[in-house]
Amino acid sequence: MHFVRFSVRQSLQGLWRNRVMNIAATVTMILMLLMLAALVILISGVQSGLSYVESRVEVRAELHDGLLEDRIAELQARVEALDEVAFVTYTSKDEALATFIADREAEGQDTSVYTGLNNPLPAYLTVELRNPRESQAVTDMLRAETGLVRFVPDQQSGIDKLVSLTSQLRNLGVVVLGFAGLTVLLIVINSIRMALMARSQEIEIMRLVGASDRYVRWPFILEGVFIGLAGAFITLLLLLVASPPISDLASDIAGSVPLGFDQSLTLQIMGIVIGAGLGLGGVGAWISVRTYLR
Repeated sequence: MHFVRFSVRQSLQGLWRNRVMNIAATVTMILMLLMLAALVILISGVQSGLSYVESRVEVRAELHDGLLEDRIAELQARVEALDEVAFVTYTSKDEALATFIADREAEGQDTSVYTGLNNPLPAYLTVELRNPRESQAVTDMLRAETGLVRFVPDQQSGIDKLVSLTSQLRNLGVVVLGFAGLTVLLIVINSIRMALMARSQEIEIMRLVGASDRYVRWPFILEGVFIGLAGAFITLLLLLVASPPISDLASDIAGSVPLGFDQSLTLQIMGIVIGAGLGLGGVGAWISVRTYLR
């Protein structure tokens, strides 16, 4: 306990003596941790939205007009037999028009213009998939049925673009955070090194009277840890204050798409921010002490 009290007391004194550099290190740490938290929130929201979009992916095959019901039933049975397919629903031309009119009425539009006209909408098959990312095989199979199917929209390319965007966003974020983390690490190293140089005579006296390396090193390592803790605490406080407007803005942008902003994400961000702050502060101080006292 004496060693712990000594280390904490010396580290707090060192933080005050070298407060200008320590404040600079803490501010830089906060900026880096804010970027880290923003990246985690952004990627979590994109992935949640992607999962939601994937869960609603279905293959719709528009059919030619005038097909016999037995040919449609045969096609439906062949599609349902595919391993990728969960089930298939057939919608007739009349049902398609009724659904279209009901949707317009729900939006408050005047649907009287649609009465008395020839039905331009096609009948179609709606294919629900077991795995949304396997839609391409079903799409290719339906497009091959040129005598029955007139059009199958391509949805897989949109899903692939979203997946690629998420991956690129993650890679770019890692690169940016890597540079920011390196900057924080260098500032912490420089801050602790200046503290070591300012107390070089005191360190030499401690060594002459027989102080072990841990009595010399640990106060400085704790300085880095305290810088990391201060940066993490202030970052979490800023995120707490900013969370309501951020959540409202994200909800306005995403609409009905869920973004996964729940308690698990909050705990994840807290763990990442605290871990990154402690890691950068402690590692930076350890490198500085180890290099100086070698």
